[in-house]
Amino acid sequence: MSDVPILKETTRSSGREALRNNITAAMALAGAVRSTLGPRGMDKLLIDDEGRTMVTNDGVTVLESAKVEHPVAKMLINASTTQDQIARDGTTSAVLFSAELLQNAWELVLQGVHPSAIGRGYRIAEGMSREHLSSLTVEATASMQQQATQTSLSGKIHTAMQLHLAQLAHQAARAIQEDREGRVVADPTRVKILSQIGGQMTDSALITGLVLLKKRVRSTMPKRLKAGKIALIDGGLERKGLMSSVKLKVTNHGVLETFRQEERTMLLKQISHLEELGVTLLACKEGIDDDVHGALADAGIQSFRRVARADLDLLARGCGARLNMNVDALSDDDIGVFIESRSERINGQDRWTVDTEEGGATFIAKGSTNDTVGEVERCFGDALGVACQLLEEPVLLPGGGATQVALARHLRRQAESIPGREQLAVEAYADALEVIPRTLAENAGLDPLDTLLQVVAQQAKGGDGSHTVGVDVLAKQPANMMEQGIVEPLRITRQVLAGATEAALSVLRIDDVLWAKQDPTVPDMSPEND
Repeated sequence: MSDVPILKETTRSSGREALRNNITAAMALAGAVRSTLGPRGMDKLLIDDEGRTMVTNDGVTVLESAKVEHPVAKMLINASTTQDQIARDGTTSAVLFSAELLQNAWELVLQGVHPSAIGRGYRIAEGMSREHLSSLTVEATASMQQQATQTSLSGKIHTAMQLHLAQLAHQAARAIQEDREGRVVADPTRVKILSQIGGQMTDSALITGLVLLKKRVRSTMPKRLKAGKIALIDGGLERKGLMSSVKLKVTNHGVLETFRQEERTMLLKQISHLEELGVTLLACKEGIDDDVHGALADAGIQSFRRVARADLDLLARGCGARLNMNVDALSDDDIGVFIESRSERINGQDRWTVDTEEGGATFIAKGSTNDTVGEVERCFGDALGVACQLLEEPVLLPGGGATQVALARHLRRQAESIPGREQLAVEAYADALEVIPRTLAENAGLDPLDTLLQVVAQQAKGGDGSHTVGVDVLAKQPANMMEQGIVEPLRITRQVLAGATEAALSVLRIDDVLWAKQDPTVPDMSPEND
């Protein structure tokens, strides 16, 4: 048999060595965001290749900004990104929980438990946890929804701003909610966010309607329009340019003037078409020819040009209009309606505000620096996502690690009835859940083990309703989270359980890692490439 290795250009690790290396990478990634969890979490200073800086407490922002090479670390980052997309919060918790599951699994592997048995036990534990969650929930009132939104901002920004942003996010979610087939739907993408440097963070405000930093093309056009019809053009109202391959040979000045006049006549016909459709508001993605500004003003059509495609899409959704490539192709079915359109100049900025029938809102983020404004935008985006999902699913769980401790206690009781080595995995899953209250206590300067034991003891002796006892990091002692207003949406915890468990199981199934060797590349300096 030949001694020549088949994978001679590949570095290979397998068995326990591969699992240990993968778990080490996961723990290193979790360590990078561990200190950001909770109201007492610390900030991270991020510096990119060009020297630009960002200070943030948002776990998913830290992870997505980092340059990570290890594939297992990338898997956990993907789980965190999915958590952010679905629940808008709990990204740090997902990474910590997943890494703790892997660490506990490693301890079982060292005791002789096969990864497959651990995976089966983790699946059993996840199912038990999801089933038990329903017994821990409460229906959310309007005030509780706002409290949950504020809880999602804990540690990301100062307390006064947390309350302010939570209120604005709650108002914005209410403004965009709609009923579809008997259920409430609130799409956060219908809220536009504008940045404005200057002033304090508490000057950030919410404006009902869609606000664009645009000025009408002519000052003689109406500043304010009441209810009317709107046309959206995914193009412009301009003279059509000639194709690059076409050449015109002009021998008479009058011919050129006639050609230009005919072009203007075609534009005026398009304006007449808008009048016939009853359009009083026009928005174009591209330009509007200067020669027809006056004609649009005479027709009473308030017009705006160079409107971004994303803003046109928002207008289309709010007004019930459809985008068209040119004015000539517009029909009655393409025309939308609006409640009011205002063109104003506020604080040195030209603003165009449109109130639509389908609702909509615009958040104006303010701050003294670019970094401050950026953090306000990120925090409001997270708060808005939480507020929207609470309108769709108004169900809450106690925060402060209370839910995780309650689930862990439940799993330990249920593990006694599970035969085989899966019982050890269920207990390991319960231990991993407690990483959340331990980390909250640690970041608040408390002893994590003593604090966890105090919470467990109070839940155990409290009887019914004791599952609401968690870590009050401000008072530095266990407390009733529901009474303190520290609550979080059910969707966040449910997604953390699903995402973190799946990520951990994906790593546990890996028993072989093959790294292809790459030789250093040399630029091709051949003459034909010069």
